[in-house]
Amino acid sequence: MNNQLLWYVTRGAGAVTIVLLSVVVVLGLAARVRFEGRGWPRFLSATLHRDLALMTLVFLGLHIVTAGVDPFTHLGIVATTVPFGSYYRTFWLGLGTVSFELILAVIATSLLRRFIGHRAWRSIHWLAYAAWPVAVLHGIGTGTDAFSWWMLGITAVCVVSVITAVLWRLRVAPADPLDEERRLATRRAAIGAMQ
Repeated sequence: MNNQLLWYVTRGAGAVTIVLLSVVVVLGLAARVRFEGRGWPRFLSATLHRDLALMTLVFLGLHIVTAGVDPFTHLGIVATTVPFGSYYRTFWLGLGTVSFELILAVIATSLLRRFIGHRAWRSIHWLAYAAWPVAVLHGIGTGTDAFSWWMLGITAVCVVSVITAVLWRLRVAPADPLDEERRLATRRAAIGAMQ
């Protein structure tokens, strides 16, 4: 494979990955508020969320492999697997590695959900919300086209979409049962301390 083709594949796969990851985060937030519409049952959101998460992993893998074997950067296995282990754009590539490892934790626990329980799975699944902004920062700091008009547009649409979904989720979501348990425990402790 020629060097320029590797560069284009790495860039393209990175751009597609951030778009897909953003859609996965938005769908995850929509599923959390039990979004469903006429002709769009809730299970479709969950299925689409899962399938797009798997597709995101495919493009992320393509992005990592092509970046790792690119002879221009000479990244190699250490830079692609050890956070901040690269000599090339150390901080920004390190953010990409951290995001990748957070995503791997989410995927691994999703596959093991039946064995680890819903509460543990859900706690770890929150890492997806950390992986997304870290991935965005990785793209801004490392991407060779990060400040081109088209990549700025993609990044802006992704950021606005996720922020809008987060705000929507905070506004309309029912109380989280775990948060409700904590709130009640705090209230009981406060009442107990007053007596």
